[in-house]
Parts: sequence; C-alpha cells; structure tokens
Amino acid sequence: MKRPRVDVNLEELDQIIERGTHAPLSESESEKLKSALHALAGMLPPPRSTEKTKNVLGQPETSAPKNDPEPVSNLCGEVFTAPEPEGVGPEKYDETTAAMIALLKYGSGMPFYRLEKMEHLLGIPLPASTQWEIVEEEAEVIKAARDELIRQAAQGEVLHNDDTGMRVLRMAREPSDDRTGVFTSGIVSTKQGQRIALYFTGRQHAGENLRDVLAHRAEALAVPVQMSDALSRNTSALPEGVEILLANCLAHGRRQFVEVAANFPEACRYVLETLGSVYRYDAEARAAQLSPQRRLLFHQQHSEPILTTLQQWMQAQLAQHLVEPNSGLGQAITYFLRHWKGLTAFLRDAGAPLDNNICERALKRAVLHRKNALFYRTLHGSEVGDLFMSLIHTCELCGANPFDYLSPLQRHTAHSENAQKTGFPESAISWGFWPPPSCGPLCPRFDA
Repeated sequence: MKRPRVDVNLEELDQIIERGTHAPLSESESEKLKSALHALAGMLPPPRSTEKTKNVLGQPETSAPKNDPEPVSNLCGEVFTAPEPEGVGPEKYDETTAAMIALLKYGSGMPFYRLEKMEHLLGIPLPASTQWEIVEEEAEVIKAARDELIRQAAQGEVLHNDDTGMRVLRMAREPSDDRTGVFTSGIVSTKQGQRIALYFTGRQHAGENLRDVLAHRAEALAVPVQMSDALSRNTSALPEGVEILLANCLAHGRRQFVEVAANFPEACRYVLETLGSVYRYDAEARAAQLSPQRRLLFHQQHSEPILTTLQQWMQAQLAQHLVEPNSGLGQAITYFLRHWKGLTAFLRDAGAPLDNNICERALKRAVLHRKNALFYRTLHGSEVGDLFMSLIHTCELCGANPFDYLSPLQRHTAHSENAQKTGFPESAISWGFWPPPSCGPLCPRFDA
C-alpha cells in the first residue's frame, strides 16, 4: 500500500517541541507533531515474530506466544534486544515438547504425519521427521527409567501377560529363524494394589518376554502367579531357580460359550449364569477389601461348590454323549475341562485373579498404534514406542498424570550428573524423584 506523502519541517517541529516545554500546545501544533511521528513510525520495518513450539506442544494453550529475541534497529542506528520470555532457555525444544509428542503419538495413537498437519494448522511447522528425532533423543535420556520399571515389575506378586500382532518393516532375521510373525507383548505386574505395565515388540512371544523379565526377580521372594490365556506361547521355560503358579483366564473360557450361545441357548445359559455368580462373589470380595487369604477362603466357600457342580455337568455332557464333541458346544466344554486347573486357580492360590482383562486392556494401546500408524519402520522405532507406552500406561494405572511425570523425568535425568555416573535408581532416589512425586501413594514402586 502506498504511503501518503507528508512534508516535514524539522526546524518548525523543533520550535513546537520547545514551546511545549513551557506551555500547552495548540491544536494545530499537536496535529503537525502527531502527523510527523506517524509518518516516522510507518517507515520502520514491522517486528518479526517467532512461534515457540514448546509453548504450544508442552502446554494446554491453543495459540503460540510470539516474541522477537533478535536485535531491532531504529532510524537513529541504535540497537535494542528484546528480552526472552520467562522460562525460555537456549534449547530449541524443551522437555515438554517431547512429553507432549510422546503422549499424542504413543499414548493416543496419533501418527506423526497427523500431528504434523495439526501443528501446521496452529501455525507451527514441525515436520514428522523432526518429531521422531525429538522423541528418539528423549527416549535415550530416560531409558534407565524403563529398565528400572522392568526390575520392579519382576518383583510382582501377579504377572499378567499376552501379546498381539505388530508390523515392523525393516527387521533383520537370523537365517535359522523360521518365525515369520512380529508381536507386541504386554506384561502387567501387580503387587499390593500397585501396577506396572511393560511392552516389548519383536519376534519373541509373551511367554519369552515374561521369562526375560523374571530373570531380574529376587530369589528370596515367594512364587508369583502368572495369569494368561491357555495359548502355549504365553508360557516359556523359566530361568533357573524361578518358579510360577500358572492361572488361566476365566473370561477366555467364558467366551467359548458366548460365541455358540445362539446355537445352544439352554446349555450356554446355565454355564454363563454359573460363571456370572463367580464374578459376583469376586466383586463382593473386592468391595469388602478382603485380604488375598480371606478372598481365597471366601471363594472356596461360595464359588467352589457351584463350580464343582458345573464341572460334573460338563463331564456328564461328554460321557453320556449328550453333546457332539466336535460341535461348538462340545469344543467349548472340552476347552474348559482341559484347562480346568488353570481356570480355577483362584480357588487354590491366594491372590490369583479370575481373568487377564487388565492385560487385554493394556494391549489396546498397541492395537491403537497398529490401527492408526499401521507399522513401525524399524525395530529401533518399536523400542522407542515400547519405552514411552510402558511409562505412559504405568502412570495411568497408578493414577498419575503422564505429562507431569515425563517432563520432569527428562529434566532431572538429563541434568543430573549422578544419573550418568551411578545409573537411574540411585540418582533418582537422591533427587526424591523416583517414584514420581505426582503419583502420591499410588506411585509405581514395589520395593519402597
């Protein structure tokens, strides 16, 4: 736009200013002075604005504050430097940036390219490749925290495990490896109400990953309970000196009858109502906050009689040829009887859960990633994803805010010299930062 021409008489302006120091200016003199100042201001270049990415990604605001830290010169040749906003450091991206990107990507299943589009709409150009570099760098900083989670999970009283399929585009395989699948295993370890979630992606099945976790278990601890469905790949040869009590998921056994209920309504109704009574008794024990031993006695008193009757009914169905063994109902009964010991472990072992639902829910995070992002590009990428998923879901299980945990975790780990010299657990305890302070009494620590 063309600027209007303004004739300025500097000598006249000087006289106006001089008179203004002794008496009020007249209206005409004020207009002349104002016009000259506006013309001068119009000749200055507009200030440049720089969006601070971390303020948008790391905080709940929807718009980025702007500031111009670079020098700005006026017509007199003087140079002024605008001060940095409070809290802005020399780093281009701070801890909150990585924490928010990790939460959106690995906590909410939003792919990097979708994040890139969202940030573009906010006026913050942040390419998908840059986002990956940010989370990759921070994953290396807080890797020791995940290692500590593994160590503590190994000390749990009950360990749930299961896996789901995953896709990794570039993964080297040994010539002798005849496996073609890739899996994400979920492990949820519980002890006295505290819970830790772990994720592992690769060629190993859930049982093999659980075996590796149990290698960190202290020898003096009691035998833990492993809860999983009856698939053979959920169990594996254990490290020497480690024993487990195997329990199978009652919800999987129940599901066998749900799937054929339309074809065998009367028989399936009896089985489902019986199992419903067992779950009702377990809910009563949980509401009464019974100890594991008292819960065991409660189930033995109320659940065991009806399950014994159910077992006898199932055996009679097959023995008296009332059900075709190869039918849907016959296969459901056969599955239940074959795994009866594992399905009813809660009647013998104190603390044994009824089902593996807590691990099934944990695996939904990996399923969400597979649905939205489709794959990991490399095995290293899956390791970064597993690390953040483990920390994020553990925070959620413990009632902590994942963002409030990940941000200071990165800050303390990166800035602590002890963290580099002595490792995560000792240095973190010395800061008073492990367990995470935001967790309060629900923090994920078993050996406190």
